[in-house]
Amino acid sequence: MFISRIFLQKKAVYSFEIFPPKPTADIAAVEDTVKNLSALSPDYISVTCSAGGSGNSRTPEIARMVKRFGVEPLAHLTCINSDRAAVSASLQELAESGIDNVLALRGDRIEGAKESEEFRHASDLVTFIRNSGHDFDIAAACYPEGHPESPDIFTDIRNLKKKVDAGVSHLNTQLFFDNDDFFRFRDMISLAGVDVPVQAGIMPLVKKSHVDRIISLSGAKIPAKISRMISRFYDKPDSLLEAGIAYAVDQIVDLLSAGARGVHLYVMNNAYVARRITESVAPILREINGADDN
Repeated sequence: MFISRIFLQKKAVYSFEIFPPKPTADIAAVEDTVKNLSALSPDYISVTCSAGGSGNSRTPEIARMVKRFGVEPLAHLTCINSDRAAVSASLQELAESGIDNVLALRGDRIEGAKESEEFRHASDLVTFIRNSGHDFDIAAACYPEGHPESPDIFTDIRNLKKKVDAGVSHLNTQLFFDNDDFFRFRDMISLAGVDVPVQAGIMPLVKKSHVDRIISLSGAKIPAKISRMISRFYDKPDSLLEAGIAYAVDQIVDLLSAGARGVHLYVMNNAYVARRITESVAPILREINGADDN
């Protein structure tokens, strides 16, 4: 089922993102995660590429697993180190696996790796997928605080418009911690003529390792409220877990109250955290999506 159809059926879409294990790792651990996440009845589960965007080898495998557990998968596909033949082969494998939805990404730069001459931007990949002969629903990424490589937010939004015009049906945002950044971005892209649904990407900061990695890699702004939380509970794992869940729930409630078209939860393969957050926001999602029946 195309995810674009889910957006037609629901006012607020709710989904998770997981990542595949390393090529040499046992698949059993992630299978248990997929099973537990699927039991929470998300609208879909997205499956990332290999760490660093270096390949997509296990993405179709995990996407098939998601489908087997009765949830729609969204398979990530990167292009920064790929040529047309490699992308065509990936698309063929996804199509043969019965995967209907692809998240088209440029991918992260890898130091020393040769970059594609054919796919310089995600919009190039979107155009290629749309003209590939396969019938995929295509999602893409966006950045409420602006892409870190873009000179300014206005340039980034112009590039986003090109990507959407190439054939994107919905957008997932990069993680952010200040909802005002999302609301401002939503207004700006609407004025720019970007009219596809936008899901807010939320990552709960529940582990010290997550805090260090996300702050260093994402470039996301850290509001004073969450900075105080990190400072107070950084070396207290149980308290940081509870505080991180509470902060994410607070963000989600505010976003849904303000009419966000959905939430995409970056759960870092932690089904426990996903369950805790889902239990808190599920009644709100039911009210929003069932409001027309009242």
